[in-house]
Amino acid sequence: MTLRLVNRRIRLLVFLFALAFAVTLARALWLQGVRAGNLDALAASQHRETITLPARRGTIYDRHGHRLAIGEQSTTVYANPKEIVDPAAVAEKVATTLGVRERSVLALLSDRTKGFVYLARKADSDKARLLERQRIVGLGFIPEERRTYPQRTVGAEVVGYAGVDNDGLSGLELELNGRLVGTEGSESVIRDPFGRVLKVLESKPARPGANVYLTLDETLQAQVERILAETRRTWEAKDATAIVLDPRTGAVLAMAVEPGFDANRYPDVPRERQRNRAVTDTYEPGSTFKVVTLAGALETRMVTPRTKYVLPPEIHVADRIIHDAEPRGTETMTVSEILTKSSNIGTITLALGLGATELSRWIDRFGFGHQTGIDFPGESRGIVLPTDQWSGSTIGNVPIGQGIAVTPIQMASVYAALANDGKWIQPHLVQRIGHQATPAPERQRIVSTKTASELQRMLRGVVREGTGTEAQVPGYSIAGKTGTAAKPDPVLGGYSTSKYVSSFVGYLPASKPRLCILVAVDEPKGAIWGGSVAAPAFAKIARFALQYLEVPPDRPGTLAPA
Repeated sequence: MTLRLVNRRIRLLVFLFALAFAVTLARALWLQGVRAGNLDALAASQHRETITLPARRGTIYDRHGHRLAIGEQSTTVYANPKEIVDPAAVAEKVATTLGVRERSVLALLSDRTKGFVYLARKADSDKARLLERQRIVGLGFIPEERRTYPQRTVGAEVVGYAGVDNDGLSGLELELNGRLVGTEGSESVIRDPFGRVLKVLESKPARPGANVYLTLDETLQAQVERILAETRRTWEAKDATAIVLDPRTGAVLAMAVEPGFDANRYPDVPRERQRNRAVTDTYEPGSTFKVVTLAGALETRMVTPRTKYVLPPEIHVADRIIHDAEPRGTETMTVSEILTKSSNIGTITLALGLGATELSRWIDRFGFGHQTGIDFPGESRGIVLPTDQWSGSTIGNVPIGQGIAVTPIQMASVYAALANDGKWIQPHLVQRIGHQATPAPERQRIVSTKTASELQRMLRGVVREGTGTEAQVPGYSIAGKTGTAAKPDPVLGGYSTSKYVSSFVGYLPASKPRLCILVAVDEPKGAIWGGSVAAPAFAKIARFALQYLEVPPDRPGTLAPA
């Protein structure tokens, strides 16, 4: 090979290197000068992420500021299976650190068809922080709030619960969800390949939900639930319900059903046990309903409390023969005694005097067949047949609380109206939301002050010397009524001979009412009478509430000696 040929090849090689360098330099200059903006945006977009900043859900408090529902800090752990190099090793670390099932985690991480999977929703923040410090590529961490209920069973049916996504699913958590949830924020960030934030591009803070203050009193609520559970156990009942109202304002101080449930464990509890039966369920009230007929008869001036009736041992209404609860001969009773002795025949006699149309008007005026409008979801209207659907015997059933179904909150609000001199006030559970008081409850007069006063004296007689003597509380005058209602038999038709609802509803001190209390016990065993089953529970609730609220006695002479 000649020297000339070698020089030619060297020159060619230098030329090719120079050409390649020139092309590379031109490409670099073009990329940096012409396409720099586009490439910079592309690089940022590959690492940019928009994070949702969850809003804090408002806290639910009782009337004194005790927390009934709160949010606790937690962390949701997720993964991109496509970025997981060793699923088995990562699954072991996740399971060990968070205390979750390794097999379930491994199954999620091994599915490389997905780019996002949840490994643990709302895990313990401290444990999640330990996992995050291991800097495992493919794992991500989102701060979230976990709804918890520090009082557990206390007020659970009323407060309800929020689900894993922090949306209200039942009770007041559902009813007030729009006010509790707040508004989510967002944050745009740039991350490195290990998921660390390099730069925050844009941030919009979350706006927390409003706090809610209820009319419930946590201490009273807990005591009512305890007494109700004890009553249910004593009588081996199917379930039981109690309500404590302030008749002056319509505020619900306690609303309990038994058996109850722990709101923190709602997924493990059957839906049947989660209902607030005081608002959603109906029952045939029995003799507590008799005040409607008597109120109509008194208000229309058809009778006075002293009007006398000669009442036979039984009364025929269409195809029905009706007796009083206790067998008796022909007896003369005043209207007042008809209520005191809870006479079915006397009440039906008054109803026949009023007539079906007028009786139906009074049922409607007392609010039966209508929602009370209480601030709780799923309220029932009750079951009231219009008069054009009444049979010949209906006027012998309805006046004594059969063939009609009411809710406990309806019945409690009616007796609260009688305690409030005949003025009905809409019952309510929410006192204020944030700093804003809720609208004033609806009010309407259902009977005159005179009729209410007459009924008050008659209801005091029920407790003093009638069917409700076991509701007495030493030192206090009490007005109220017992109820004992056979339950309809859906299989055989007619009424059961073994299943009853026993109830008592009343208010005290009768001279200046501060509390209206209803107790209803479903299917008690061993006894069925409202005066034996429900009235003692009423007395226990009343004794605690009067002492707790520091209500002075209005009959100090009847206090038991110390």
